[in-house]
Amino acid sequence: MPDTDFRALRDAFGRFTTGVTVVTTREAGGTPRGFTANSFSSVSLDPPLVSICIGNNAHSAPVFRAAPHFAINILCEDQQHISALFASHALDKFDRTEWVEGLHGAPLLPGSLATLICAQHRLVEAGDHVILIGQVLETQTSDAPPLGYHRGKYVKVGSVKTLSTT
Repeated sequence: MPDTDFRALRDAFGRFTTGVTVVTTREAGGTPRGFTANSFSSVSLDPPLVSICIGNNAHSAPVFRAAPHFAINILCEDQQHISALFASHALDKFDRTEWVEGLHGAPLLPGSLATLICAQHRLVEAGDHVILIGQVLETQTSDAPPLGYHRGKYVKVGSVKTLSTT
């Protein structure tokens, strides 16, 4: 694909409505780290695997590559400010929001729609990103409207209603 078409490709990708997550871990010295991502996906139920994509040029990429454990915090509609904070380059993200320590020291964001604590299963190099595959060790869920993202903006997903499959 010619370089001039990257904007068109990014626009096409943006048409896919996603949920919003904050992925968290700890540096080797114990400092919590995290970033906002909408490139989250379930991979397998048996074994329970999930994936998240991290840009190779992301400031926290080396930390996540080395981390044996991490957490995925799936955000609810009321956590848009947390998404924006963790999407920023702020150095004091964890000082500016409430968090608790989960299994294996993974930082968890209270009020999240769901949290998944994972052990690093595999890293897969993929273009300008690395795909971090994690094996889910523990989950927590709550009921709230999810935070959505579409065409570069936060969106309300609305009530979940089953559509006919016919």
